[in-house]
Amino acid sequence: MNLHTCLCRYFADYLPKIKGVSPETVKTYKDAFKLFLKFSSRHLSKAVPDLRLEDITPALILSFLDYLEQQRKNSIRTRNARLVALKSFAKMIRLLYPEHREISEMIFNIPQKRFGKRLIGYMDYDDILQVFGSVDLRKKEGFRDYTILHLLFDSGARASEVANLEIHFFDPHKKTLMIKGKGGNYRMIELQAKTIELIERYIKKYRPIPKPICSNRVFINQRREGFTRNGIYRVCKKYLLKVLSAKQLENLNPAHSFRHSCAVHLLLSGKSLTDIKNHLGHENLKSSMIYLHLNVSRKRDAQKKFIKYIQSAISEEPKIDKLLNWENKEEILDWLDDL
Repeated sequence: MNLHTCLCRYFADYLPKIKGVSPETVKTYKDAFKLFLKFSSRHLSKAVPDLRLEDITPALILSFLDYLEQQRKNSIRTRNARLVALKSFAKMIRLLYPEHREISEMIFNIPQKRFGKRLIGYMDYDDILQVFGSVDLRKKEGFRDYTILHLLFDSGARASEVANLEIHFFDPHKKTLMIKGKGGNYRMIELQAKTIELIERYIKKYRPIPKPICSNRVFINQRREGFTRNGIYRVCKKYLLKVLSAKQLENLNPAHSFRHSCAVHLLLSGKSLTDIKNHLGHENLKSSMIYLHLNVSRKRDAQKKFIKYIQSAISEEPKIDKLLNWENKEEILDWLDDL
């Protein structure tokens, strides 16, 4: 059987219609198969359109996984993620092409590679305040970045979730934000007063006029398009590099560190594991329980100062006052130029 035929059915019917997976998952699996098909073509000396389902063997897949690690320098976690895509494809083969069940079973039998789990990379309260303080609000993108960083910490949302936020997800009157998470699942969370004010001010004054196709998106980039997950990642990395040492950055994922920091803050605030699970959008409590292994008791003193900061209005923040004064100065200068 031609592999191209199977893949067309996999991406056109099985994933979106039978499984109902999210567009993000489809994109991830497409990326995995692009790499796999190119590798298979070279490895088997066959043109991609000539590849057949019978060509997929455990030896080919294992060679592909080794290639990812050794030549592309992918992590074991990424290697395993590519294998997940192949196993998902094998599930379709078993369901829709039972005559090729043997091939799907061989793919299923390839194990995930074990790896040592990294430490949970989160920031102390002092680090978070330094990151917030490193944003120059007078720059064109300053207020946008400042709002994104505050929202990441307050909501504990993933980078992709923040990137895909829509205007109607935000309700400043109820102080709530609806987030579309993994698997298309929605969750409603409450935000701090400061974060609410920052989002409102950004939308009213600093949000560029977006292209029509992106009119519903909250965060707009310099091309007047909606932010991407990588765009959020770059914003976080930019400011973390300004204030944190190389040693601190070793265990930090720039965007995800805000999510972990939010979870630690909720834990210190006395929230239950169920509260943390619901706030972060975890599928089960097991994912939330990893934070119980952290020794956070010594952080409670620093938390008091930080809570006062995040619960204050933006009008009480010297950094915002400085911005307002600078904006008023610019308006006066513009007025004088027009005389």
